[in-house]
Amino acid sequence: MNIKTIDINKFKRIVFFTGAGMSAESGVPTYRGEGGVWHEYNWREYACQEAWETDPEKVFDFHDLRREEALKCFPHKGHEVITAIQEVHANVLVVTQNIDGMHQRAGSNNVIELHGSIWRVRCDREGWVKDDLNHGPFEKRKCDCGACLRPDIIWFSDMLDPNTVQQADAAVSQCDLFISIGTSGVVWPAAGYPQLAKSTGALCIELNPQPSEQSLIYDRVYKGKAGELLPQLFNM
Repeated sequence: MNIKTIDINKFKRIVFFTGAGMSAESGVPTYRGEGGVWHEYNWREYACQEAWETDPEKVFDFHDLRREEALKCFPHKGHEVITAIQEVHANVLVVTQNIDGMHQRAGSNNVIELHGSIWRVRCDREGWVKDDLNHGPFEKRKCDCGACLRPDIIWFSDMLDPNTVQQADAAVSQCDLFISIGTSGVVWPAAGYPQLAKSTGALCIELNPQPSEQSLIYDRVYKGKAGELLPQLFNM
């Protein structure tokens, strides 16, 4: 495959937009894809507000398993390349649909998590969100106020956090290099980001084992794994 190397010094603002394929390459189970979690579990019982209100312990047990599975996996070379670029370029943001924290485990900062994180909890009664980085099950399932805590994740039927969406929108609309990795291009509003970046003049590149719903939008499309393509794209 002929890959044209990117000189990051030619770009002022860079956004890496990552989806399930980025984490799947590390071995993290996907949710929607072939063999994904929702083929085994009914999301109505484990991943919506109604399920949590009905049986919060069952929902926590399920998400404890997701944490356990994530900890069995490790960042790959693609994650490491993004972290290395952030260390030498002042304006590099990651916008991710993943909730597993793999970018942070690779040392990345400035990560916008559109769908929340399995490593945070929140108390809706008191209105706070806190990290829960315990390497294992969630440390606490109840707040000191007595209310059940909730994994800080965007579940089915949830609205995305407006502040998070605003940050992601601003990052994508202001970047001049937009690199999409492992996204299907079907989950909205994130599916609109390639077009948003394109409309504001960014160079748009897609890295994916399979073409996405948005592939025709991109200036360049490379078929393959991020761990193999990113080192070539940035000569690292």
